[in-house]
Amino acid sequence: MDDPLGIHLNIAGKSYPLTIERKDEEIYRKAEVRVREVVSLYHSRFGSDMKDLLAMAAVHLALQNLQLRDKNDTSPFTEKIQQLTAELESYLKEK
Repeated sequence: MDDPLGIHLNIAGKSYPLTIERKDEEIYRKAEVRVREVVSLYHSRFGSDMKDLLAMAAVHLALQNLQLRDKNDTSPFTEKIQQLTAELESYLKEK
């Protein structure tokens, strides 16, 4: 790590010490807040059992991550662009 920074993330009433790169502190803090928000969202549905809340928060955040990954999948476009490029190159060679 170029510029290490020691921080503590508070998740579900427990403090987790981490050493991160200073440039990443903001994203870690935002992630901490997001986890708290999602845990709070499920608190009204599942009560106060922290294992249930954290499990549902993990599922919720994993689903969001997978949906974003699928949404940003550019491989179908890349394949089509490669196909069109090959066709265009073939056409230009004929001329």
